[in-house]
Amino acid sequence: MSETTTKTLQYRMDGPEDAPVLVLGPSLGTTWHMWDRQIAELSREWRVFRYDLPGHGGAPAHPATAVGELTDRLLATLDELGIQRFGYTGCSIAGAIGIDLALRHPHRIASLALVSASPRFGTADEFRRRGVVVRTNGLEPIARSAPESWFTQGFAAAQPAIVDWAVQMVRTTDPGCYIAACEALAAFDAREDLGRVGVPTLVLVGSEDQTTGPAEARTLVAGITDARLALVPGASHLAPVEQPAAVTDLLVRHFAGVSQDTLTAIPVPPVPAVSAPVTPVAEIAPAEVPPQPSGRPDPYEPGMRIRREVLGDAHVDRALAEADAFTTGFQELITRYAWGEVWARDGLDRRTRSVIALTALVAGGHREELAFHTRAALRNGLTPEEISEILLQTAVYCGVPAASAAFEAARAVIREETAPSP
Repeated sequence: MSETTTKTLQYRMDGPEDAPVLVLGPSLGTTWHMWDRQIAELSREWRVFRYDLPGHGGAPAHPATAVGELTDRLLATLDELGIQRFGYTGCSIAGAIGIDLALRHPHRIASLALVSASPRFGTADEFRRRGVVVRTNGLEPIARSAPESWFTQGFAAAQPAIVDWAVQMVRTTDPGCYIAACEALAAFDAREDLGRVGVPTLVLVGSEDQTTGPAEARTLVAGITDARLALVPGASHLAPVEQPAAVTDLLVRHFAGVSQDTLTAIPVPPVPAVSAPVTPVAEIAPAEVPPQPSGRPDPYEPGMRIRREVLGDAHVDRALAEADAFTTGFQELITRYAWGEVWARDGLDRRTRSVIALTALVAGGHREELAFHTRAALRNGLTPEEISEILLQTAVYCGVPAASAAFEAARAVIREETAPSP
């Protein structure tokens, strides 16, 4: 067990102290106990390091809103223990951490296993909406529905105690940390970078996984140069819990070739040999340096990123798809200046900007835009209760009819966005 700071993670270690280290990372909503049924076998040959995500399993609630931040906290924890090189296995969000490790710190990983993972977890809209649901209803709806996505129906029916354990894990998670993890997954996209993963990789997936299933696993295998696929029959998202023997056997075989020497020595890039002097045959003219652009950078790309984060991919994609020669210039205008200039400024946070936007839209009677920005306000962290207070305030200063129309439009959006998934 461990004590943590805002820069480290809660962890547990099992196995011989002098054995090579194998790190096991958990899925969102679970704790290190999801790996309990692998420990007896793995700890015979490995010093097994398991960690909890922030706010999970009783860990301190220090939210992390980016996968890279979770990676940095994991490495800070390992650094404190003097662990420089290790094997790594990550399930779901911990698989994203594994990919990030392999991309940014390849010298730290000897071998990699990605369990129920994906280079892109669903869509940003899906995870931001999940954050809205948790902020509004707490984790109870997520906890009740977790077994449906984590286990096959047959396993859930035959193992009610494990199902109850899974529900309790989610219920005891800190909501703020869960929402932050959803934001991290919303922003994670390694599809274009998979070719840079240079460590031997096992991609393990349950055949019945409907969350990150065989299709996502094959995308990983196709993108990573040294990767192989292992399909576990009769398993869903939490394959290590549902089919522990099969998963353990696959991990043992994958990491068996990683020696103690490989784990303790960080390879140093070879120094190029110095060649004998060479007499030039002809002088090569220096390449012409293209002129550097002057002035301010174009705010279009950051504007598009912020616009998608606030309004959602579905809304932006629809607006762009409906644009034609007549309206394309307007779409570029609002992306570049409303989102790339004003919303990108540091002077106000996004919650405050949403408050201002809602008030201004009520005052202007822009009911359709109000619906879009109500959805954005929920994603920017405002609760339905806070939105109600904002609209109540507008009734005094913008007029009761305008506020009445605003309440009607906002209520429809809030009902849709905060309703737990069936």
